[in-house]
Amino acid sequence: MKNLEHKLLTDFKIRFSDASLLDTAFTHTSYANEHRLLNISHNERLEFLGDAVLQLLISQYLFKRYPQKAEGELSKRRSVIVREESLAGFSRQCGFDQFVKLGKGEEKSGGRSRDTILGDLFEAFLGALFLDQGLETVKVFLDQVMIPQVEKGNFERVKDYKTGLQELLQTQGDVFIDYRVVAESGPAHDKVFEVAVFVNERELSRGTGRSKKLAEQTAAKKALDQFQ
Repeated sequence: MKNLEHKLLTDFKIRFSDASLLDTAFTHTSYANEHRLLNISHNERLEFLGDAVLQLLISQYLFKRYPQKAEGELSKRRSVIVREESLAGFSRQCGFDQFVKLGKGEEKSGGRSRDTILGDLFEAFLGALFLDQGLETVKVFLDQVMIPQVEKGNFERVKDYKTGLQELLQTQGDVFIDYRVVAESGPAHDKVFEVAVFVNERELSRGTGRSKKLAEQTAAKKALDQFQ
């Protein structure tokens, strides 16, 4: 972790007071499971916290940046910015993928490049940074790493198939769109989800992914393809 600490200090002027928080943030469940006897903590709880912190700060940014935008438009912009693929990109941009601790099986199966793991890692880091140094430090970090990309409009080019499907179907009147997990496979650290999308209780399509969010996007894309 010394190399990671050096990188954070050099690139972002961040020095953790509690290094154990940083270590936990970069420990995937697969690594903790392979070292159960050592009672190692993994990053899922920090991910949960970091997600909430990220949602708050991005919401605050959008609220101030677009004073004339309605709630629905702000929610759409936020969902694109904080989606899994975007956060995984930030993990790579920061070089975090080099330092995440993975189990041997996860490492061999390409986990170090998996969006699910890297997106969760970014949120876990934010959670750890929040606990160690507070909300303002997290905001400064996001202002340095995320907000410049948002200002350039990079995220507006990211296709959100769920939003696209919703917009298409609602031109035909009020509809109820529901995404349901219909199957799960694989070990706990490497699950594959199958999600079905229903419109007014009629199944349109199914999609798979290594997270529920990715499976939902795949299902939505397949549904959109049916209308083209």
